[in-house]
Amino acid sequence: MNKSITLMGALTAAALAGCATTGTPGAPDPKQMTFFVTSVNPGKGANFGGIDGADAHCAALAKAAGAPPERQWRAYLSTQANATAGAQLNNPAFVNARDRIGTGPWQNARGVVVATSVEDLHSPRNNLTKATAIDERGNMVNGRTEKPNRHDILTGSRPDGTAFPPAPFFPDMTCGNWTKDTPDGAAMTGHHDRVGPLDAAWAVSWNSAHPSRGCGIDNLRPTGGEGLLYCFAAR
Repeated sequence: MNKSITLMGALTAAALAGCATTGTPGAPDPKQMTFFVTSVNPGKGANFGGIDGADAHCAALAKAAGAPPERQWRAYLSTQANATAGAQLNNPAFVNARDRIGTGPWQNARGVVVATSVEDLHSPRNNLTKATAIDERGNMVNGRTEKPNRHDILTGSRPDGTAFPPAPFFPDMTCGNWTKDTPDGAAMTGHHDRVGPLDAAWAVSWNSAHPSRGCGIDNLRPTGGEGLLYCFAAR
């Protein structure tokens, strides 16, 4: 009997050790969270009142979840220059998502690191998956195989995290720099679950899979979107 108990204890200890080495996520702890996917949209699709409004949305959700108030939250969004600012291909009036989110590392509400740096985030080494790209309360976000599908995350970005060229040289990829909630316009989205209609790099990209079919909430839903964002603590 004692030998059996000892053996079972040894096996249990080994199993627990195995879990620890594989980085099994723990219970949600917003105090350690520096990355999350928003659980809800404010109600106007891709219209956040501009990029600052998107940042405020990230901050409000993080605060409600119990994240430290000193964190500076940034939505992973790019903006495009526009024709009214001077229709030049090298127009500098744009924002790159990768330049506004800090330096990392970033971890989710369950303590799992999704990327160690900006370079890591934009490389095949990142740890962004359906299991790790969770919301501010540590909950999974529906993917392509679930209903409703919510895997289209707004980014307005190219795969390296930079902005698209300005109008009129390139179409709108940011829903009017995050001010439109109408059927016209489009926003580039990524798939947080890394699943697409094909097993091609673009189709499973976390930040640059395909544009939306419009900017209103009802225009985002047909391709699997709910107007959700990636939020990163810049500091």
